[in-house]
Amino acid sequence: MAARMKDRFLNEITPALMQKFNYTTVMQVPKIEKVVINMGVGEAVANSKVLDTAVEDLRLISGQKPVVTRAKKSIAGFKLRENMPIGVKVTLRGERMYYFLDKLFNVSLPRVRDFRGVSTKAFDGRGNYTLGLKEQLIFPEIEYDKVDKVRGMDVVIVTTAKSDEEARELLTQLGMPFAK
Repeated sequence: MAARMKDRFLNEITPALMQKFNYTTVMQVPKIEKVVINMGVGEAVANSKVLDTAVEDLRLISGQKPVVTRAKKSIAGFKLRENMPIGVKVTLRGERMYYFLDKLFNVSLPRVRDFRGVSTKAFDGRGNYTLGLKEQLIFPEIEYDKVDKVRGMDVVIVTTAKSDEEARELLTQLGMPFAK
């Protein structure tokens, strides 16, 4: 399944993008560099057990062990001390990245309630795209009965594209369901 998307990228999408943007070499074609999935777990401040379930959820979704992220600063208002664990993230590259994206575009996003496509405005100006998901239940790996709490996550797709236009074209070709 992972190979499917990669093969399509190399054999169909690359030539199409070269033609559209008049690139002179294959190396100019924008690629997806990595996908970072981040899950902020604010309630870990009060209850450290919450973190374990978040780690497990993210591990199932990404197929890779996540890293626990820690607070950089203390914030008294949030009862937060420096270095307290407050989230989990995972960085996917290569095969796992394509596998995850394939699953995200074709299985998970269509399962979102009232889904009309993802926003076309979430590019950062340098060809990267950020997508917020409200719940982890849209992933087939998560068993509904075992979920203790609905957690959202951010998915950041980092591309080598120079502009938003190139990145949008790349993601559209890969099958990203943008809102019409």
